[in-house]
Amino acid sequence: MLKLIDLENDNWDILLKELKDREEEVKEEVLGSVSNIIEDVRKNGDKALKAYTEKFDRVVLDDFEVSIEELDECFIKIEKNFIENLEEAKENIEYYHNAQKSRGFILNKDNGIFLGQRVIPLDSVGVYVPGGTAAYPSSVLMNVIPAKVAGVKEIIMITPPNKEGKLNPYIGVAAKIAGVSKIYKLGGAQGIAALANGTESIPKVDKIVGPGNIFVATAKRLVFGKVDIDMIAGPSEILVIADKNANAKYIAADLMSQAEHDRLASSILVTTSKKLYEEVEKELEAQIKDLDRKEIIEEALKNYGKAIICNSIEECIEVSNRFAPEHLELMAENPMELLGKVRHAGSVFLGNNTPEPVGDYFGGTNHVLPTNGTARFYSALSVESFIKKSSFLYYSEEAIQKYGEKIINIANKEGLTAHANSVKVRVK
Repeated sequence: MLKLIDLENDNWDILLKELKDREEEVKEEVLGSVSNIIEDVRKNGDKALKAYTEKFDRVVLDDFEVSIEELDECFIKIEKNFIENLEEAKENIEYYHNAQKSRGFILNKDNGIFLGQRVIPLDSVGVYVPGGTAAYPSSVLMNVIPAKVAGVKEIIMITPPNKEGKLNPYIGVAAKIAGVSKIYKLGGAQGIAALANGTESIPKVDKIVGPGNIFVATAKRLVFGKVDIDMIAGPSEILVIADKNANAKYIAADLMSQAEHDRLASSILVTTSKKLYEEVEKELEAQIKDLDRKEIIEEALKNYGKAIICNSIEECIEVSNRFAPEHLELMAENPMELLGKVRHAGSVFLGNNTPEPVGDYFGGTNHVLPTNGTARFYSALSVESFIKKSSFLYYSEEAIQKYGEKIINIANKEGLTAHANSVKVRVK
């Protein structure tokens, strides 16, 4: 099921391009349609939102906001142990993200000069949570909790209504546990447009985060600049580095855990053992029979499942760094010693007993990760994603007298005489 790649003979550039090209191309008609929706919502507000909700969600809503009563009903519909599991996951996610909080600083110099930096949370954030047949309460926790830890005061969540015009109860429970300020039953590109522009009932936010389909992703691209966004995520991917002693059953299960996301998902095994690769192939054939999303997994593995045999674990890591995978599993001896050699990965999972889904749901690290090789320069969603940093500077009269001429000289050399003059009028 995994295509065996020969490092010596196969063209690296072609392989990397093949994986990069998995990202769904935004067609002109999608771009045009989304642009029109954004402009319509900007001009017509709630009227446009109601029309699109009726058209796309096939439901008529008089009010988008989820009431306290509807939110409370969610807890009645959901099994108690699931609620308890989410609450424990929340604690783990908070524990990890609390360690990410950064502080400002102040530096004092001679002559009454001081300068520093402030760390300020964003005022408001919009979180998009997909609807449809599948509900992803874990996505609510991962997007909302870092914002809460950062100190964002207003966290607005939007999610499409179901056919009865109701909120998905699993999403509702997760939203309340995470601490969302308000929830609106609103989806698609029109929802992103509402968050970016504001309407009569939907408040404008400073940043939009959360996954979505091609229309949601395109809308996020188009409103970027008016508001900030998290990232444009591509198809999911996992790369497993394994030595000869790794467990083939575990590896096969982990590769398929990402392949079930999407027909475009990429699952790559990089190992020092051809025997292990052959064992993994057998395990894939055996395990896939009992999985609900068998067809999706088969297609993903057929098109984007790869296996690469290396001469050493160090070479395995070099290969991984070239891919810069979203998820990297290190199933090798002394994984902590190897971790320092990993330069490019969204998140790393160490040892035989840390499958990637632990991070997806419960471990505490964030599952909103850079894809498609962008782990070379992007980071996971974090507390840092929901703050801004502002500098401050103070010069005393003594300081401006001492350094004024130097500042004037630099300004004059740049031809900005008004800049120079604003210092000159203060220098005696």
